[in-house]
Amino acid sequence: MVNVTRFNPFDDTFDELLRGFFVRPVAFDGTPATAQAIRIDVTEDEAAYTVHAEIPGVKKDDIHVTIDNEQVSISAETRNEREIKEGQRVLRSERHYGKVYRAFALAQPVDEGKAVAKYADGVLELTLPKKAAVSAKRLSIN
Repeated sequence: MVNVTRFNPFDDTFDELLRGFFVRPVAFDGTPATAQAIRIDVTEDEAAYTVHAEIPGVKKDDIHVTIDNEQVSISAETRNEREIKEGQRVLRSERHYGKVYRAFALAQPVDEGKAVAKYADGVLELTLPKKAAVSAKRLSIN
């Protein structure tokens, strides 16, 4: 005997393809749960690069910037703790710990000694001066 099944283009394969496409994940308190990422804007002028990095909800002590020639790395440790109490009984306790990281390369090396970082209102601003181009030195032969 031969088993014959009807082809159904909308079987489980199609459901797997669209799973989560129309449904946004929602956190416990009703707000959408978003993965935190560092978003950056980089501008350049003749003397320096300026980087604006959005890192909301992070203390400035938890942000680390590393500069290695033209490679710039920004990392931050995120902590989101919220506890709602009624009297002495804990109704809900939510905590989130994580680390975000972003690295990118610039076109020219950066002078690490003159670099400046400021953090205010969730935005990290880096001023990264370019290293002066070293010209070749001609040696005289005695």
